Amino acid sequence: MTKEEIFAKIKEILVSDFEVDEAVCTPTASLMDDLDLDSIDFVDMIVKMKEYIPERINPDVFRNVRTLQDVVDKLEPYVNKTAAAQ
Repeated sequence: MTKEEIFAKIKEILVSDFEVDEAVCTPTASLMDDLDLDSIDFVDMIVKMKEYIPERINPDVFRNVRTLQDVVDKLEPYVNKTAAAQ
């Protein structure tokens, strides 16, 4: 799965499940300031991505995540590691 595809899935989740305006879902969007997500929302968003990441991810991986692109960059190795194993 490419980073663009991962971004598209996250954006889809944000729009459908968190009622975030699609227009503000850009790679540089701040999770807190632009998308108004708190830490619980962020965890929920990652849980909704579990379909693509069946292995457990250490929460410390996300410690410095601030933007949607940061999320994509952190998830990409897990998504592709899982895909390679299938």
